[in-house]
Amino acid sequence: MADSGVYLDNAATTPPFPEAVAAVARAMESVYGNPSSRHRLGLDAANVVERAREVVARSVGAEGSEIVFTGGGSEANNLALKGAAWAYRRAGRRVVVTAVEHSSVLEPARWLEEMGFEVVVVPVGSDGRAGLDDVLAVVTPETLVVSVMHVNNEVGAIQPVAALGRRLGAVRPTSGRRKGLPLLHVDAVQSLGRLDVDVRALGADLLTVSAHKVHGPKGVGALFVRRGVRLVPLVHGGGHEGGRRSGTENVPGIAGFSAALERMMALGPSEVSRRAADLRRRLVDAVREGWPRVVVNGPAPVGSRTGRTGGGEDAVAPHREDAVAPHIVSLSFPGVPGEVMQQHLQARGVYVSTGSACGSHHRGRASHVLEAMGCPPDVAGSAVRVSFSPLNTADEVERAAGAMVEVARSLAQRRAGP
Repeated sequence: MADSGVYLDNAATTPPFPEAVAAVARAMESVYGNPSSRHRLGLDAANVVERAREVVARSVGAEGSEIVFTGGGSEANNLALKGAAWAYRRAGRRVVVTAVEHSSVLEPARWLEEMGFEVVVVPVGSDGRAGLDDVLAVVTPETLVVSVMHVNNEVGAIQPVAALGRRLGAVRPTSGRRKGLPLLHVDAVQSLGRLDVDVRALGADLLTVSAHKVHGPKGVGALFVRRGVRLVPLVHGGGHEGGRRSGTENVPGIAGFSAALERMMALGPSEVSRRAADLRRRLVDAVREGWPRVVVNGPAPVGSRTGRTGGGEDAVAPHREDAVAPHIVSLSFPGVPGEVMQQHLQARGVYVSTGSACGSHHRGRASHVLEAMGCPPDVAGSAVRVSFSPLNTADEVERAAGAMVEVARSLAQRRAGP
């Protein structure tokens, strides 16, 4: 088989596990009934969906009845924000998000603002993390939903979700029109399978996951909806998914999601993170050795040597286990536009991104995440995102690091001229 290159864009999507491919094919070939039909083929399809629902539920510490299958993570995020805001609109009008949320949270929030809701965007620090007190400071008796992602999809920053969940739980009314409010929504698309994701421990009322981020098929995701939480559906007609998401379920996609997630969870989040941390360290060390001017954006991993923008490596990072997810790292090569670096790496068979894949439709715009972190324009504009999966190897990472150094040196020489 020919060398297909080094794929390091797993935060955008992951190559499917063979088990997921087989499950999709099997469902398409032999479980093609409509899961709402009452004959045997329909019941067979319904059984596939329900078994998968239990797999997803176990992976996040939920009950099967609390899982709603959707067409992906973006739809699940939209359903969480819009559905909850409309369902509870008589109890308040405020929605709180952070400045570094995925576009599928920020854009629904902007839409809600146009519909008359008040949206408060919480700033983040230079490490990409929102301060717990900063979030709580804008939570008022008018607040309906607080949406904070678990792991940032561009720099890997882990937000203090569990602590936030505890603090919100302590101040929620237990009776009256605002009983149980505000709700906490967590976008866990980038943390599922890599960190421990437990909806009870996080204090989440709503939590989003996606199949293609855990080596499953595209076009399927799920939203955890805590028992008792009300949502106004985005799609009406048919009453599927307990009336929360109408439309015939994507049985092949759901089967593939289940198969991929079972393998991912069998590997274990701690082992997946341990492997990713080793690859991240190898990559960063090799690039820094060959190109000391590189800037690592976001929180520093435990025990690493870190400096602020500019790359000074004198201080040792504080031992904060909850600061950064190791499978994502953002590297800036000031003076080399991120898109130029990406194109040159692709020519060398190395595949990375310049940020969120969902943001790639807005060419020429700097990352809203890096801007929110206060990165200088030359740092934000020269960033590339590298993201690992359990399928990546140390040899691949060394090859990628070598290519990055080679490109940076080559382009620097061109700028310097003869």
